[in-house]
Amino acid sequence: MSERVLVKQLQASPDGPVTVSGWVETVRDQKKVQFVILRDESGAVQLVNPATRPTEEPSEQDAAALALTETISNLSTGTFLTVRGELKHDERVKLGGVEIKVGELQIAAEALPETPIAADSGLDKRMDWRFLDLRQARNNLIFRVQTTLEHAMRTYWVERDYIEIHSPKLMSSPSESNAELFSMEYFEDKTAYLAQSPQHFKQMAQSAGFGKIFEIGDVFRADPSFTSRHATEFTSVDAEISWIDSHEDVARMQEELLQTAIQAVKDRHGDEIRDLFGVEVEVPTLPFPRIPLAEARGIVKKRGYDIPRTDGDLDPEGERQIAAHVAEEFGHQFVFVTDYHPEIRPFYHMRDPETGLTKSYDLLFNGVEITTGAQREHRVRVLEEQAVEKGLDLAGLEHYLDFFRYGTPPHGGFGMGLARVLMLLLGESSIREVTFLFRGPTRLAP
Repeated sequence: MSERVLVKQLQASPDGPVTVSGWVETVRDQKKVQFVILRDESGAVQLVNPATRPTEEPSEQDAAALALTETISNLSTGTFLTVRGELKHDERVKLGGVEIKVGELQIAAEALPETPIAADSGLDKRMDWRFLDLRQARNNLIFRVQTTLEHAMRTYWVERDYIEIHSPKLMSSPSESNAELFSMEYFEDKTAYLAQSPQHFKQMAQSAGFGKIFEIGDVFRADPSFTSRHATEFTSVDAEISWIDSHEDVARMQEELLQTAIQAVKDRHGDEIRDLFGVEVEVPTLPFPRIPLAEARGIVKKRGYDIPRTDGDLDPEGERQIAAHVAEEFGHQFVFVTDYHPEIRPFYHMRDPETGLTKSYDLLFNGVEITTGAQREHRVRVLEEQAVEKGLDLAGLEHYLDFFRYGTPPHGGFGMGLARVLMLLLGESSIREVTFLFRGPTRLAP
């Protein structure tokens, strides 16, 4: 490794020799002086070079200076290079109060003179050239925030003795809806499916006596949706815990988890998020509000919106309306909507014997669903009855049902879309903006 210094370290570095590496963001080639904005993964710095222009009889002493001036004049945006020069602190320099006088410049990789995207390019065009789009400081920050979120969540779980698992993404049977499956013809005499969720394997871990587990990994949904919050491949944040009394135990764990993670983001990135996204990170207070689904539908109706769905669930506008109500009444960005009818829940959600409703919830964040959580049914005979009621073939669920034939503790958990959390936390309009490489019904590259 070279003696390279990151741009973010320059303010704390003394004046004198320094080496930085990055890509060219802009060049201002004036008659007597040249300015280059060089950006690396941590920030941007101004390079300055007193321009030496050719005369009729250039001296040998001027040859190197002439060559450097010419090299800088011909730099293309995006060129990666290393600069050795003299660091100088100067409060008049708007970009961080430091600049580097160029002594030596080495080009690692030249860029073509014209870039295919600009600041005003549309989202689809930027997605075509995602690696260039990601060079923006705000896009770099997105994935630093994502890193902090994941690290904080993992830390929360690890400190509480959870076990991290990595479940397989090839399955012999669907874990959710048959309509959203990606099938694969690879195994002899057997169709395989890409996992829509680690649901089955999270529950298997409870049967294995793991107690408390979590996973952050990819899931796949063959869902032909073109909304701002759907993708065919996305990162799911999942957890499952044993020995619970109800779904309320799961909800309490999740709200603590989110409060911890968002606090970590605010502490580490709050100022940058305010500067680059114009968003003030709000750390949620505990507990989050809870509203039963039937009550939520009544609130939405009183607000003047008739939900068109016939299955009794909220639609996206209904979610926005109930979130607006919660913001007005409780000053909160989150709300648990609870007590869903079995018809709109998977067969493995436990039902309350008194109400007949499921012990489950959806968690809304700023008007968008980010989570479904529930207590699971752990009694195999009840599971079989509920699966048949849903029209499922028990033969196709054989391996899953085996998990419950040899004893399983009462348990529950949730699955949460990481990109949706990021999108809402940063005030972005689409998960495509906060996904490293988005995959949807019409996008398979880059």
